[in-house]
Amino acid sequence: MAEQRRLLVLAPHTDDAELGCGGSIAKLVEQGWRVSVVAFSRAEDSLPKGAPLDMLEKEMRASLESLSLSAEDVHVLGYPVRRFSENRQAILEDMVRLRNAFRPDWVFAPSTLDTHQDHEVISREAVRAFRSSTLWGYELPWNQVTTTITGYMALEERHMAAKERALNCYASQVELERPYFMPGLMRNLATLRGLQIKQAFAEGFEVIRSIN
Repeated sequence: MAEQRRLLVLAPHTDDAELGCGGSIAKLVEQGWRVSVVAFSRAEDSLPKGAPLDMLEKEMRASLESLSLSAEDVHVLGYPVRRFSENRQAILEDMVRLRNAFRPDWVFAPSTLDTHQDHEVISREAVRAFRSSTLWGYELPWNQVTTTITGYMALEERHMAAKERALNCYASQVELERPYFMPGLMRNLATLRGLQIKQAFAEGFEVIRSIN
């Protein structure tokens, strides 16, 4: 019997995995992959005044549970938001521990063209840490001046519906009217990416490293 294939998703903050590649997570879980997600920050400094400090972590865990991830495959670390550059070596060491423990075949991380300071650190250190894994960068267009989409994950309606259900678990972000939680935004982007490959929907990626 073939060994179960493994995808590791690196999310700088608690909602980045679902925004960038939630449909792909749903599809690969459906295909029998084991998927693990790690968020390097629960973004406590970005919470509204008086909000519980674990609010975004709880929303993330509910979101990924809706995508059929097990609790043991959801990890939340405690790096302070917007200060990843001060912790670059520790973040790299965490990635190496994750690599050795999980042994991923495929890694998703933010695109190397992502301009957010925390996302840039995760992307760059992923290139260093996961040299023996295929590495794709998911797009978050609001953080990118330009984009290089060279990899596509074709999606069906059920995968988009799963992504939307997962994002709806972030009630705090919906209520705050975060622009990237705008109704229909993710579906419209997936429709555009699907059009580029003659599919109903797709998520687009930067192929940083491909190993066959």
